[in-house]
Amino acid sequence: MPATLLDSAVFRDIFTTAEMRDVFSDERRTGCYLEIEAALARVQGRLGIIPPEAAREIDAKCRVQNIDFARLKQQTERIGYPILGVVQQIVALCKDGLGEWCHWGATTQDITDTATVMQIRAALDLVEADMEAIAASLADLSRRYRDTPMAGRSNLQQAVPITFGYKMATLLAAMQRHRERLVELRKRVLVGEFAGAAGTLSSLGKDGLKVQEGLMRELNLGQPEIAWHTVRDRIGEVGCFLGLVTGTLGKISMDVKLLMQTEVAEVLEPFHEGRGSSSTMPQKRNPVASLYIHANAAVVRQHVAALLEAAVADHERSTGPWEIEWIVLPEIFLLAAGALRQARDLVGGLQVDAERMRANLDLTRGMVVSEAVMMGLGPHLGRQRAHDLVYDICRKVTMTGPSLLDLLAEEPEIAPYLSRAELAKMVDPAAYLGLAGEMVDRVLAIEDGRKHNAT
Repeated sequence: MPATLLDSAVFRDIFTTAEMRDVFSDERRTGCYLEIEAALARVQGRLGIIPPEAAREIDAKCRVQNIDFARLKQQTERIGYPILGVVQQIVALCKDGLGEWCHWGATTQDITDTATVMQIRAALDLVEADMEAIAASLADLSRRYRDTPMAGRSNLQQAVPITFGYKMATLLAAMQRHRERLVELRKRVLVGEFAGAAGTLSSLGKDGLKVQEGLMRELNLGQPEIAWHTVRDRIGEVGCFLGLVTGTLGKISMDVKLLMQTEVAEVLEPFHEGRGSSSTMPQKRNPVASLYIHANAAVVRQHVAALLEAAVADHERSTGPWEIEWIVLPEIFLLAAGALRQARDLVGGLQVDAERMRANLDLTRGMVVSEAVMMGLGPHLGRQRAHDLVYDICRKVTMTGPSLLDLLAEEPEIAPYLSRAELAKMVDPAAYLGLAGEMVDRVLAIEDGRKHNAT
């Protein structure tokens, strides 16, 4: 019976996805082992290292449907690793003792690490697909709300006006950087391992590098320049990448939760009948996807720290740190997949209330643009005097109730320089958006250029 949320029949498709579970399933992992063993036999058969008939026999028997998983469980518990159990089963299936040539010159970690890289390759394809969908939705929101003013917030207080499109474009720019990281890390990470007991390929002599090259070509993986059995930066980089991606997703979820507060109510998660309802308060529409994204992102970061612990490995083959990866790397991918899928649905159906955004800008009775007033008065009064005067007037707005415009228009120091009409333009939040629109356009241009290049 499943015992964790990632395997629970109730929770599993909330916290992860079926596609990512498949990538890290026993069957898929064992299938990778067999694919490697078959490719190794084919390469060694072509090079004359093992008999051609042995290569053909091993290749034919390396099928996941030939593996007895109950027996493999027993073998793994006894031996400590699954590779030898897989090889033993293949050897037993081959005729005329030809299976004895299986796994020739390899070591357990060669097969395990290469299989892990193959799983990473498949998993990153899933990650990329969700990242693309999220980026497309963020681009749509950025374009649609390019000029929609809202309050920018600092320390949870209204700071200066921004646009909702600008807010979305900052997140889109982060996703663009993550895509660049993914392109870069694939070159470093999608590299196989085949180096023998201590990494020197001594068991294959002068043919070792030829076998290594041929094997990696068969598997469509990069050839390592040297063994990396106990130098784990490749695996660590993948974890750190997913920590960064889910960190951005966590940022999205945090802002959506805050903007969904009753007192703010500027956005809502996509509506589904009954979603986010309370068992006792019928009026509530709670955030849901944002909560799961936040939780998943938090656990990914903790797992990344554990994954990096595996980098502190001893000598040429380690005594324990390697197994940390077995535990946390699949869970990092599974949790990241869950966060990505929840974020994909969230931004794809986000409900935006532009009128409420404008109403909230007016809550401070003009003080949200006090910086604009200060800068406008600076040339006439000097910056420091303008700052102190606007500061004092803002305190009066807070305590007495008149709008910032009313008190500015009544101020004797200001009257000689600016009329009420000029002050009214100055305190319009929509007139103090800086270069938000232009910045949105720059981010969208990157997105549009990428689509153009792809076609």
